[in-house]
Amino acid sequence: MTKNTALITGAGSGLGFEFSKLLAKDSYNLYLVDIDSKLLNKTKNHLIERYNVEVNLICKDLSCIDASKQVFQLVNSKPIDVLINNAGFGLFGPFTNTNWQREKDMLNLHVMTTTLMTKLFLKGMVQRHSGKILNISSLAAFEPGPLMSIYYASKAYILSFSEAIANELKGTGVTLTTLCPGPTKTRFQDVVSNSSSKNKIKINLASAEEVAKIGYKAMLEGKEIVIPGLFNKVLAFLPRIMPRKKVTSIVRLIQERNRAKQLNYNNIENG
Repeated sequence: MTKNTALITGAGSGLGFEFSKLLAKDSYNLYLVDIDSKLLNKTKNHLIERYNVEVNLICKDLSCIDASKQVFQLVNSKPIDVLINNAGFGLFGPFTNTNWQREKDMLNLHVMTTTLMTKLFLKGMVQRHSGKILNISSLAAFEPGPLMSIYYASKAYILSFSEAIANELKGTGVTLTTLCPGPTKTRFQDVVSNSSSKNKIKINLASAEEVAKIGYKAMLEGKEIVIPGLFNKVLAFLPRIMPRKKVTSIVRLIQERNRAKQLNYNNIENG
């Protein structure tokens, strides 16, 4: 029996790595995309030792404008049954001080790459009347984010875009699910969190494994949006019942206390 094939971006660590394991366990052959070749090879070795699947690696910086087309061309002869747009990174600091090139890369990755990857692979899925897409947004999509303004705004774009396309896909046999995790134990949190701060606002971090399982199950069921955790669902609802100015102030307070370390300039897992 021919195995289905999945493509996961940001597959070298965090949520991408966990999604890769779940798909391999379900006997999907895999295309794994990441900017870090060492992490990709580590992921591949882990998977082929445990599962009887084919693992293909694509080392690519998806913040580059033509990266989506290059990835699509590399796998175009192979129908993709599941696409997971997971790659992402963040940048902390006042907008007047942050690095524009990195912000431009972030917008290219979160907005242009997510959009084009979805567009390129979706057409074949619709023609086959079968396929699933999982786009990774964030709890950040539901409110403005001072000191991480572009990260929050770009995640809001992913959510809005994905909801619209999910609606367009009704009756096609193809579904698009948006995963909006809250704070998650990934490299993102390791880099940006200030664990030594006495004023830190404590937030229970979900494990990447737990969040990936919730998102994967929702994707298989064809759900449109999933927010892991009751507390995160409440936070997502806050802008509907509180003045946006107040919500924005709360988000800034959390950022100032918990994000004391400036992000480095590597692609880092969504959080």
